[in-house]
Amino acid sequence: MATVKSFTDILQSRKLAEFLPLESADMWYEDNGLLIPRLGHMPKERTITEVPCWSLASLLSVLPMIDFTTPQLVGTPKTLYRCMYNDNLKSPACDNAVDACYEIIVYLHEQNLL
Repeated sequence: MATVKSFTDILQSRKLAEFLPLESADMWYEDNGLLIPRLGHMPKERTITEVPCWSLASLLSVLPMIDFTTPQLVGTPKTLYRCMYNDNLKSPACDNAVDACYEIIVYLHEQNLL
């Protein structure tokens, strides 16, 4: 059964921060040992303990159109999720929508399509 997940976890957030614009994140973690997610953009005076975080909505907003195809999120709470453009470009099956979007974003980055 699919799990409910609203935003990227800390490992996913750190990976995405390597190549996505930090302004695209709509949340941030205060990494003070407790990893508390905060809503809103990170403070302008950022410290190394603050890590950007992406909600499902912000992940969907960074996905590009490829060959005039918009991304689709396929799945229901009782099934696995995939983020896909067509039958040729799709994420692996994930148990939540955030993970599916994360996987396709990392793949698109690796293929220089993002």
